[in-house]
Amino acid sequence: MADFFEFEADFVNSLRCIPMQVRYKLDTCGIKLKLSDWSKMTQTEREALVELPCNSETEIQSYQEYLQQLVLERTGTPPTKLPIDPYPAWMDFSTVPASLQEKAQEIGVTFTLQQWAALTSLQRFALIKLSRPGHENKNFPLAIAEFHLL
Repeated sequence: MADFFEFEADFVNSLRCIPMQVRYKLDTCGIKLKLSDWSKMTQTEREALVELPCNSETEIQSYQEYLQQLVLERTGTPPTKLPIDPYPAWMDFSTVPASLQEKAQEIGVTFTLQQWAALTSLQRFALIKLSRPGHENKNFPLAIAEFHLL
């Protein structure tokens, strides 16, 4: 099975929540997946969404088609398509997003550009998602610690 973040440890065995690596793939292929739709999938189907590659154009297209069909089969409704950002913030090594800096400062942490650039794209993605307003941010400090940013 793929590697998960330590801050996801409370749900990775059951995959009751959508792990960051799947959320990353969802943004990559432009599909909105509701937690209620995820919950209707079998464990094997969830594991497939974790394991399937979603990097090249062909893989992204295949992932998108598989996911659309799966959601349609499980819910009777196709998932919502989202625009794909050709230049997402987590791929920008030259700027730490201001919203992320603000969230980090709330817990007494400041990122350097060097620290930001040294993170993997998935780590940067996770920090951006965990720092969004309205998101339950209990995992944000855990991710900061896990990524050695303290």
